[in-house]
Amino acid sequence: MESIISRLPAEFLTVRHDGSRFPGAASVAARPGLGPGANCQVYAYEVLRHFGLRPPELRSSELWDDTESTARVAVADLRPLDLLLYNATERAYGAHVGVWAGDGTVLHLCAEIGRPAVWRPEDFASRERYGVLLGAKRVLAAG
Repeated sequence: MESIISRLPAEFLTVRHDGSRFPGAASVAARPGLGPGANCQVYAYEVLRHFGLRPPELRSSELWDDTESTARVAVADLRPLDLLLYNATERAYGAHVGVWAGDGTVLHLCAEIGRPAVWRPEDFASRERYGVLLGAKRVLAAG
């Protein structure tokens, strides 16, 4: 399975992490896109948009609960562009969002290093803040 990473423009791999730029934030509404930086959710949604999907503008817990625009999928059935939610606990509130890239990897905007990173699931499991995989969500329709 080919990774989506090779099909992304270079600017998707140099985005600066900015935790204040989250879905619904005034800073995102005033200056949309990745240029000013993003949090993990805004980044993941922009990756999906690049590939023609239209994810809802939801925070982690809203995304996890959403059934109108997304569906939960079994981790065993992951496809590229599915969203993965990680947290330190089993709570969806404040969960970190990454994009299944294929080839056993997750693309995410990593606060720890301040830019996008490509990790394997075991890389998340080895870190306390990402140690719990809540599950995966799939955007239901393209825009």
